[in-house]
Amino acid sequence: MKDPVIRLLFLAHLGSSLYMVGLIWFVQVVHYPLFASVDRASFSTYEQRHTALTNWIVGPPMLIEAAAATLLIWFRPTSVPQWSLWTGLVLLGVIWLSTAFLQVPCHEFLSHRFDPLVHQRLVWTNWLRTSAWTLRGILVLWMAWSSLR
Repeated sequence: MKDPVIRLLFLAHLGSSLYMVGLIWFVQVVHYPLFASVDRASFSTYEQRHTALTNWIVGPPMLIEAAAATLLIWFRPTSVPQWSLWTGLVLLGVIWLSTAFLQVPCHEFLSHRFDPLVHQRLVWTNWLRTSAWTLRGILVLWMAWSSLR
């Protein structure tokens, strides 16, 4: 990658994707399961604060990742195959759709009261995002490896 703009775009893609891989594994293995340990009387307040604070930690990297992944379709490094960028974009689609239609409704419900079944649904459906982001992480690392050759 000789073009500094494409290199910066690729690094933003790589960094934001790997950040999200680490974050989603923390959320999946530690954070979401611990929801069940929060006092029921204060759970809705906890959930509302959790959602508000999490938006600041998750929103910007997700937007950077989506923008970079999309822009790389048009400004593709020659060392990165087109199919890998499209595959990464499809995985992002799965992640965003899962977030909008599976996890956000669970959080909205839990912001009013704790329900063990909704909590369990949140944890189990989040495996879809965890898997998709893990595959993205592997894919972007492979892209980086291909670019280094």
